[in-house]
Amino acid sequence: MDWLDALILGIVQGLAEYLPISSSGHLEIFRQILGVNLPSDVTLQFDVILHAATVCSTLVILWPMFSRLCKSFFTFRRDYDFYYVCKILVSCIPIAIVGFCFKEQVEEFFGSGLHVVGICLCVTAALLLFAHLSDRMIPANRGRDINWLDAFIIGCAQAVAVLPGLSRSGTTIATGILLGDKRDQMAQFSFLMVIIPILGEALLDVKDMIGQEAVQGAAEVGALPLVIGFIAAFAVGCCACKWMIEIVKKGKLYWFSLYCLVMGVLCILW
Repeated sequence: MDWLDALILGIVQGLAEYLPISSSGHLEIFRQILGVNLPSDVTLQFDVILHAATVCSTLVILWPMFSRLCKSFFTFRRDYDFYYVCKILVSCIPIAIVGFCFKEQVEEFFGSGLHVVGICLCVTAALLLFAHLSDRMIPANRGRDINWLDAFIIGCAQAVAVLPGLSRSGTTIATGILLGDKRDQMAQFSFLMVIIPILGEALLDVKDMIGQEAVQGAAEVGALPLVIGFIAAFAVGCCACKWMIEIVKKGKLYWFSLYCLVMGVLCILW
């Protein structure tokens, strides 16, 4: 992998992590386009670095809210922010179960071809369109705060969205909209709830990433591509995070439904 490939993949990750188009699916698509063929373990290491970069961009953009939530939670204030963090923790239960019990089965879907990505993109398109129609047809259900059951259901949606091509942000935000939760609250909740799983994934892989295999993998990718990929994903992620929050507020997710459908069909035909 050269620095240009890393730059493009970093930009793709930064955009697709927040836009409801699936970052894992688009990384797989662009690897095929660029002809980047790396061993699965090296690909996983590079993806973890890119995801860590977008987590950092989430912290930067939502820092005022994140710092307030942390202060409330770790001082046990038992106020709205404290229980908001507790709901985020509840939402992480399903994906934690998937990560600990079904990690190997999930990883088999990655690198299995673009047909899986294409099918999942079509599912993402259908989910976004259904959420948009529901939001327009049943406006009385809109505007509710996220409750405990909503948090768990949204967490189940996040657990399913580990499949490549099934957008995590799109799935969780659409699920929240279908439940009748506030749009702007759902966007922030969706971006905050991914922090714990990504950090957990990094910690689970840390023993591999500091071992001899990781050193060989980093050498195969190269230090410069790793740095460029991280910076690109972080910088683009900061812009995409702000953009996505405004998109959700305006209820414009149906445009991404059309995009995911077109890309899904192209991937299947590829």
